[in-house]
Amino acid sequence: MNDMTRTGLETETATAKISARGVQVHYGQNHALKNVSVEILDRAVTAFIGPSGCGKSTFLRCLNRMNDTVASARVSGQILLEGEDIYDPRVDPVQLRARVGMVFQKPNPFPKSIYDNVAYGPKIHGLTRNKAELDAIVEASLRKAALWGEVKDRLDAPGTGLSGGQQQRLCIARAIATGPEVLLMDEPCSALDPIATAQVEELIDELRASFSVVIVTHSMQQAARVSQKTAFFHLGHLVEYGDTGDIFTNPKDPRTEAYITGRIG
Repeated sequence: MNDMTRTGLETETATAKISARGVQVHYGQNHALKNVSVEILDRAVTAFIGPSGCGKSTFLRCLNRMNDTVASARVSGQILLEGEDIYDPRVDPVQLRARVGMVFQKPNPFPKSIYDNVAYGPKIHGLTRNKAELDAIVEASLRKAALWGEVKDRLDAPGTGLSGGQQQRLCIARAIATGPEVLLMDEPCSALDPIATAQVEELIDELRASFSVVIVTHSMQQAARVSQKTAFFHLGHLVEYGDTGDIFTNPKDPRTEAYITGRIG
């Protein structure tokens, strides 16, 4: 029995948005990610769960080459986006990050107006020909991020003046303004209060109609609420991957069961 079958990674190439094969990451001498292979589906939310330091954020950062910014990082293996190797030397990481957007743990709006936060990506990537087109992208992105109704009358106000939950939704609007195909979220609710968390979770559920969404979360309850697929990482290994309901109610690997029941982690 090969690794793909043993970890529940039955190939779903027909609907795979991202295919990772044998991905390894070293930070200097530290072997942070060990031989990870997984298919990430289109128009679905995939949750990465596992204890701190298990490799889930490291793997997330591989998917838009954020590890390129870490001098000691070495990534090997293959990651395909729509069949294209994102680590091919001909791939421009800046263009890749327009296709694979990212939202970070702490809301980090630019010190600019609400409008300019969202308009920034489309401007630098030359996605619009005039102000009317840019206005349309800003409005559409804020609507998709469920923020338009709250900010439409103060688009010139600084993004940093919004509440934490609004700032995170602004960052989501900024990420989707370049028209990405994939949206990566690294613990997007960990700095938010319960009400703001519920709003962002509801938004994530809506976004999967348009994007492939990958979320790293420490909260198993959150993973169970928002995702259709769950990947459990432990000590740099992808231990198990499958339908979220199966992972939480009928895990195949004893390590997954031990984590979900609170015996490890």
